[in-house]
Amino acid sequence: MQVHDRLFIGGEWAAPAGTGTTEVVSPASEEVIARVPDPVPADVDRAVAAARAAFDDGPWPRLDPAERVAAIRRLAALYKPGRGELAQLISAEMGAPITFARAAHAGLPLAMMTAYAGIAESLAWEERRPGFFGADLLVRREPVGVVAAVIPWNMPMFLTINKLVPALLAGCTVVLKPSPEAPLDAFWLAGLLERAEIPPGVVSILPAGREIGEYLVNHPGVDKVSFTGSTAAGRKVAADCGAKLRRVSLELGGKSAAVVLDDADPATVAEGIRIAGLMNSGQACVAQTRVLVPRSRYREMVDALAAMVETIPTGDPADPATEIGPLVARRQQERVRGYIDLGQREGARLVVGGTGLPDGVDRGWYVRPTLFADVEADMRIAQEEIFGPVLSVLPYGDEADAVRIADATEYGLSGSVWTADAERGLAVARRVRSGTFGVNEAYSMDPAAPFGGVKASGIGRELGREGIEGFLELKSISGATSKDGVQ
Repeated sequence: MQVHDRLFIGGEWAAPAGTGTTEVVSPASEEVIARVPDPVPADVDRAVAAARAAFDDGPWPRLDPAERVAAIRRLAALYKPGRGELAQLISAEMGAPITFARAAHAGLPLAMMTAYAGIAESLAWEERRPGFFGADLLVRREPVGVVAAVIPWNMPMFLTINKLVPALLAGCTVVLKPSPEAPLDAFWLAGLLERAEIPPGVVSILPAGREIGEYLVNHPGVDKVSFTGSTAAGRKVAADCGAKLRRVSLELGGKSAAVVLDDADPATVAEGIRIAGLMNSGQACVAQTRVLVPRSRYREMVDALAAMVETIPTGDPADPATEIGPLVARRQQERVRGYIDLGQREGARLVVGGTGLPDGVDRGWYVRPTLFADVEADMRIAQEEIFGPVLSVLPYGDEADAVRIADATEYGLSGSVWTADAERGLAVARRVRSGTFGVNEAYSMDPAAPFGGVKASGIGRELGREGIEGFLELKSISGATSKDGVQ
């Protein structure tokens, strides 16, 4: 049982302004495992004021970029030996299978920190351009200001690092709002930030619910909002920021398709969908839960997928063999069960799974891995983000029909194509309207490449050089004569 009684505000542990607390409940045992303080608006005011002062008057935005890179490298060095502890924390708080937690939840953020630091070292913070009228111009990249970073519960540390680190490298100050379902990893990170000697005021961490999130997003001291969450919530954030002409980036939902071509091997496809569609127990915005299969090979592909889903290890997230653990909360379990019932009412064929608990499980917020066949493209289970271990197999005619079905949702976040001919797969990848895509693999989340979506899947990009540039403003200076530039 962990008990936290302080909030990390402006780089210091401070008593909260309110007296409320939130209980963190294990999705596997349904027992309380931690208690954390509830921030109130006064805590947000303190955090934003500290960030504002640190940005307007403090050293952080004015450091040489190499000094900020050095600070992130210090943070990465502190992070590295604690990955095992972090994986256990995340598995306990939101139910991620421990093997996946070690590899993705705890492992990927270290890779992201390392990659971002390298990108920042090579970024042209100032550049000269020949002007159209003859004189040289100087273009500077400057930090956008105070950033409100809002993080969901499904990949908490991964998403935190993807906002916090590029914002810090850009010279911004940050108020981070993690989800109340997964606050423990955020408190763990706060301890590292303290040891990494990040200057006062630069980072605050306030795990809280929707009301505090809205207060932070609308706070007059914030210059940019970086939000990851549902498309419905993202629309509200976009409207709030639009009314204030506030910079905003949105990484939202998905309903991605895995396009299986007629030359693909069924066993290879099934193993690929095991990751692409069911990673993190299906609680991933990039999950490719629509599997598009040619009618000419429909039965054998469904059989291969069914064999995979039937045998995927499900149960205790602390067991290294487990691949599907519990969902994060009872409400999420009920939501996914509701979609399974809906799919059957819509006329889809339930091949594997259903609404019951997995074998050997008598408590916890589990949903059995589920496979539907004979799904039509306009069914709600093929259109709406379920966010659980539910796959739908849709038939198609030719490749043009497959691309049409892949694009026939409001989303455009991820996707993949499976084929024996990589060039043929690349041609399909170029045609599908999506921000990211994989050929014979789930999208790799390579830190060198920009990540984000089109349509209702979001605005802006994270990762790569673009991930840092999203926290920068461009300033053009004319009449600069110094060869060293204008400082």
